[in-house]
Order: sequence, then structure tokens, then C-alpha cells
Amino acid sequence: MFIGIVVLFEGFLINRKLYICVYAYAYMVKVISLSEEAYKRLKSVKENKSFSEVIIEFVPLKRKRDIMELFGVFKENAGEWKEIEKKIYEDRRKFKLRTYKI
Repeated sequence: MFIGIVVLFEGFLINRKLYICVYAYAYMVKVISLSEEAYKRLKSVKENKSFSEVIIEFVPLKRKRDIMELFGVFKENAGEWKEIEKKIYEDRRKFKLRTYKI
């Protein structure tokens, strides 16, 4: 942003340029509806925090799970896995592709 100013200095007219840097931060606000009971509970734990801070504190972020966390899940239940695997293959054999004439 540029603002042109004129300064009178000891009888001389001096034209100066004044540059101003403006930083604006837009805080996004969302409106939500809460039941009276939910509002009372949230307010009771709020103390001197904002509602946003309380929600962030109590509601965990969903994190992406690593596929390797599932490695060996059926190790102890190998029989159960065999039944699931058998059902999958049966369903695949029964599946028939349909053709449509246009």
C-alpha cells in the first residue's frame, strides 16, 4: 500500500513516499448447533479457555494408520482367517459379470 504525503520542513515543501506493510489474518469461524445439555457440559469444562481450545483438547485428530499395524492380526486366529478366506473365494466364484446392450 502506498500513501503519498507532503511534509513542510523549515519552510521547504518536501514530497515523501510512505510505504506501509499490512498483514491481515482471517480467522475462519463456523457456526454449530448444540443441545442445551451439550452446551452446559462444554461450558462446565471450559474454565478460562475458548470453546475451540476445549474441543481441540478433548477431540483427538484422526490419524492415518500404517498398514503394517495390521500385520499378524490373525496369527492367533488362523482358523478364523481360513474361514474368511474361504468365504471370499466362494463369493468370487459366484460372481458373474453382466453385459448390457446399448
